[in-house]
Amino acid sequence: MNKRKLHHYWTRLRAVKPWYFLVIAAVFGLVFISSMRHNNLTMIQLRDKVTQADQQNGDVETALRNLREYVYSHMNTNLSAGPNAIKPPIQLKYRYDRLVQAEKNRVAAANTQVYTDAQHYCEQLYPGSFSGGPRVPCITEYVSSHGTSEQPIPDGLYKFDFVSPSWTPDAAGWSLVFMVFFLGVFVVFYVLDKWVLKELHSSDD
Repeated sequence: MNKRKLHHYWTRLRAVKPWYFLVIAAVFGLVFISSMRHNNLTMIQLRDKVTQADQQNGDVETALRNLREYVYSHMNTNLSAGPNAIKPPIQLKYRYDRLVQAEKNRVAAANTQVYTDAQHYCEQLYPGSFSGGPRVPCITEYVSSHGTSEQPIPDGLYKFDFVSPSWTPDAAGWSLVFMVFFLGVFVVFYVLDKWVLKELHSSDD
């Protein structure tokens, strides 16, 4: 390429200030940081609503659904962070404890009724027996054969973890795209400018 054409292209190139693209990239960078922080704070609020609903025996399903949908559609919303974070991060402890207690109550009530039935049954079977005698073994055997035991409740059904994608088409995601784009444009124009100047100087020698 001759010097005149190169100088012509360089003049056009100089009309576009590369620093403008750097400033635009910086603006999108600030938007990106602000959006990422907003995403994380919103996730924390939604997570707290799940905990609150769990404690108050409220609508946990809706709170969980809102949290899950938000995490899946926004960057920087992973539920747990840091070495001391609980795993998995969402544990419906209060709901699980209520279910365990309800199961204990059910079994206790059922076994109380079984014991009452055993007394009636053995009284009819051994009407002349009072303390001791065959009535006691009868009651013990009846309770043993008719009694019920607690059914274990898997705690895994009440533990959740949602992982946010690496990139999402929200304010944070698009501001990241534009920041990288304009930063790339700045680098390209900056490198071209330096290259053309070097070529012009080498042509003069």
